[in-house]
Amino acid sequence: MAEDLVLDTAIRDWVLIPLSVVMVLIGVLRYFVSKLMRSSSQLPDPKIVKEGQVIIRARNLRAAANFIPAKSFRARKVYYSNEENGLLFVPKGQAQNAQAQMFSDPNMAMDMMKKNLSMIIPQTLTFAWVNFFFSGFVAAKIPFPLTQRFRSMLQNGIDLSTVDVSYVSSRSWYFLNLFGLRGLFSLILGEENATDDTQRMMQMSGFGMDPSKSLSAEKDGLDIVQHEWALPKFEQRAEAALRKLVS
Repeated sequence: MAEDLVLDTAIRDWVLIPLSVVMVLIGVLRYFVSKLMRSSSQLPDPKIVKEGQVIIRARNLRAAANFIPAKSFRARKVYYSNEENGLLFVPKGQAQNAQAQMFSDPNMAMDMMKKNLSMIIPQTLTFAWVNFFFSGFVAAKIPFPLTQRFRSMLQNGIDLSTVDVSYVSSRSWYFLNLFGLRGLFSLILGEENATDDTQRMMQMSGFGMDPSKSLSAEKDGLDIVQHEWALPKFEQRAEAALRKLVS
């Protein structure tokens, strides 16, 4: 049976609050350091920006295909996936290796290295600091019950199976702050901030992605869309919804 613990107020004052404040301050500091390390002279490639906007527009067309007439959908589909001059059509000879192009540009490779360093070094130092000074503390308690699957995530560094799962260790509190402060940083620093570690890791995993493959994949997805105009069936759907509410 899980035991209930009485948390000392000194743990709140000397572990929980300082750890949270330090994580926020480190995130703000990383934001300004990343701005200083960013190359001010480098501008985004217009071709890459155009391809990204084309993919977004084609994706929106696929999502809202049934809300426009069939004639309008066919015209837009030809505009995007035409084999001669379609925006999503990439000739075989023009496909390029994005990874080779990235390494051929020293500024791009240097910016990538700076971004990785600005993420890895603060995380390593902060984790070493937390592991040295705050290891083994039960810092907080979640105000709702949880299953046993959350034990490894919330009680990292505490090897006590009798403690209730809702208690959070200091090391797990560090990880929760590391990946859970995105909303707070968006309020403080704005939406376009450089402190989102989840997004940064996704960008690192997509390193060297070929944009021509994204265009080809979006073209294939648009080609297999079966158009069915939804407007003539709106009255039947509204009638069915009203009958369900009345009954």
